Amino acid sequence: MLRQMQGLRTTAARLRAREEPELTIAVSATMDLDLLLPPLAETGRRYPATHLRLRMEMMGGPIARLLEGKADIAVASLDGVPLDTVEAAPVGEVTIRPVASPDLDLPATCRALAASEMQGHVQVVTADSGGAAHEQSRDLLAGGLKWTVSDLAAKKKVILAGLGWGGLPDHMTHQERRSGVLLPLDLEGFPLRRTTLFKMRRRDQAIGVVAEELWNRIGGLAPS
Repeated sequence: MLRQMQGLRTTAARLRAREEPELTIAVSATMDLDLLLPPLAETGRRYPATHLRLRMEMMGGPIARLLEGKADIAVASLDGVPLDTVEAAPVGEVTIRPVASPDLDLPATCRALAASEMQGHVQVVTADSGGAAHEQSRDLLAGGLKWTVSDLAAKKKVILAGLGWGGLPDHMTHQERRSGVLLPLDLEGFPLRRTTLFKMRRRDQAIGVVAEELWNRIGGLAPS
């Protein structure tokens, strides 16, 4: 009954809402942003007075911003998401693949490389922007060398320079893998990872008309 009452209050607040002066959406940096631009563009055209803020966040960052009240909508995986307080719906999929430059001089073999063979090569990882309460880590090989960078663009540049290896979204490396500038790796302990991305909003927070418009426009996005 408490949940139903909360839902009724939220619905009533939405009906009373007017256009928000500002709307913030926090998005996982692994998502192909090209897929999100049409919904953002159309919402911006319909509500030009609303200031749209787009935050690209790493790992636990999107859900942290949503729960902190610093984002109205988040788009990310469900890792660490409290589903009793967040409404979520799937919108797409991202594939993370380990890659390296040919200049890294990895062993030439058709078999999967063992973690021990990678320990002498730097694994490039990105810093989690979620903070201590929402910190996440994925696909870290134990015992190896590591460099930490702030974002995926920096990570890609370091890997392209032959200074290390790491996982990157397929949409960021499609051309480089086709041309051979980056090589996909078969690593034990670092499988190809496909992650479903969800749009999320808080159940206890009134959604304005612009946020509702954007929420409805972020539908089923094509996998990347």
